[in-house]
Amino acid sequence: MIYEHPIIFGSCLLTVLVAVWGWRSLRRAKRLEQEKTDIVCEEERMFHFLHDLGEAIEKDSSPNSVNRMIVDGVVDVVSAQGGAMYLSNESRELLVPKYVSDQCPQLIGLPLELARRAKKDSRAVDSHIRLSNQANDEGILGHCLMVGKPVHVTDVKTHESFRDAFVSYEEDVSAMLAPLRHGGKDLGVLAVAKPHSMGHFNEHDFSVFRSVAEQSSFALGNSLVHLEANEKRSLENELRTAREVQRILLPQQNPRIEGYRVAGMNTPARIISGDYYDFIDLGEKRWGLVIADVSGKGVAAGLLMAMCRSVLRCVAVGETSPAKVLALVNRQLFPDIREDMFISMAYLILDGDRGEAVMARAGHDPAFWFHKSTGEVTVIKPSGLAVGIDEGSVFERVTKDYAFQIESGDCLLLHTDGVKEALNALEEEYGIERMKQTFCESAPMGAEVVLQEMARSLKLFHGDAPQMDDITMVALEKRPSA
Repeated sequence: MIYEHPIIFGSCLLTVLVAVWGWRSLRRAKRLEQEKTDIVCEEERMFHFLHDLGEAIEKDSSPNSVNRMIVDGVVDVVSAQGGAMYLSNESRELLVPKYVSDQCPQLIGLPLELARRAKKDSRAVDSHIRLSNQANDEGILGHCLMVGKPVHVTDVKTHESFRDAFVSYEEDVSAMLAPLRHGGKDLGVLAVAKPHSMGHFNEHDFSVFRSVAEQSSFALGNSLVHLEANEKRSLENELRTAREVQRILLPQQNPRIEGYRVAGMNTPARIISGDYYDFIDLGEKRWGLVIADVSGKGVAAGLLMAMCRSVLRCVAVGETSPAKVLALVNRQLFPDIREDMFISMAYLILDGDRGEAVMARAGHDPAFWFHKSTGEVTVIKPSGLAVGIDEGSVFERVTKDYAFQIESGDCLLLHTDGVKEALNALEEEYGIERMKQTFCESAPMGAEVVLQEMARSLKLFHGDAPQMDDITMVALEKRPSA
């Protein structure tokens, strides 16, 4: 027998060992070749993923498209069954599901009642997973966000974040998660997962996931920056359009009133102004002059200004009392004005033939009256309450008319508080006294000159300091007798 011949036995044993070693070497070589092939394929998938993602951002794709591309791309790269992206809400307190891929394994716990219902209706679970926001400090998503680095969870159901007695998680799932950060801010969490039946993620998978998650953070951040820039441009375009509409609402030219010169100007502090002025032809050589200032600035103030103009124009016709007109405006607008807003107004009715004027103020700055005969300036300040403060009874009791006679060469100046409250670089106010002085010096030269000199004086005063409030002025001059 063979074992009775040591040389023959040794030779056979050596042959077997060589064959086994060769077989194992061949298997190892095939395995290494397969691993090499897998790595090359994985690298190709990663390259295509990053390439497609870059193109999507350059094309300014919608956020939903970018979110879906990131999740589906990472799922493909690491051969997961599914994945999800959760982004932080504005308060940074919740993680909101922005995209959950089809067949994505469960990544969040289920309330016990829902878990019981799920046994009868699986759709309830799917709906919960795709729609439910998660607290940013709960579950494996919150855990990943709190630790601030990628996490590899080999068995989700045994993770410490699911030890809550009121939350159920029963699936056999492996997951990899990474926080999404850009510009020093937490944007959310990217996660991929697969059931144990598909195998587990290995260290190489986790290394690849960390890399693509980092690139995804950068891409997502850039996408959000592009989105914000586009939204800002769109908003600016809309505001410019609104400004053009608002500009049309202001008088396009000064009115021609026999025996008088009238001029108005409006300089917004922002694109949209909360100030306005208007000239209303009341018929029979009677004119209404109005100036108003809505509290606050921006779009809300501009919209309220437009409402105020429309209402006043509707109620002014046929009324001879400015106080009555302001009262009607107040009753119309009061129900629609927010509690933190109001409108200060001054409304003057001029009888051109008689030279008579009647003015009422609704909490507005006093008007200046230059007397040609004395060269002095007096202040007109009848009592009145701002529009939107009271629903009507108190407003009508407080707001009074003031009648006066305009003489040849006299000049009136109506203005908003943006004039006196203009600041220079030292944060000093332009002030009432400086206004009166400039007005007194320019009034003898006419209404247009008054506005020109007031604007020039303001510019010299505040220099390069930013304009803090809208500036609006209306000047009325009775031409000197020939």
